[in-house]
Amino acid sequence: MNTDFLSEVVWDEKGLVPAIAQDAETGRVLMVAWMNREALEKTAREGRAVYWSRSRQKLWPKGEESGHVQHVREIRLDCDADVILLRIEQVGGIACHTGRESCFFRTLRNGQWTATDPVLKDPAAIYR
Repeated sequence: MNTDFLSEVVWDEKGLVPAIAQDAETGRVLMVAWMNREALEKTAREGRAVYWSRSRQKLWPKGEESGHVQHVREIRLDCDADVILLRIEQVGGIACHTGRESCFFRTLRNGQWTATDPVLKDPAAIYR
């Protein structure tokens, strides 16, 4: 695979770029993570979302523990070339480590963040 596309991405000072995972069918934003050059290259090559874990300082193939893999249908780059959009198929319908469909499950209501999306699976049953 030609990897010239990697040089067009504007990486931050740590060599990272934010990546938005969006459900390819519904358009719902499921999560935001980070990618380095290797993660983006692997994602493009394998057709499966691979991120960079800032907390663990290593590559993070989405679903490696949970089984909630993200199959990539399309990769887009924004106009400033500093944000990646992955249009994905979320295996198992759960993207969030809290057991929800999306990491964006809290809604601002009357000045307070309120959990408005249900837990689909107990995280204790997902991560052992």
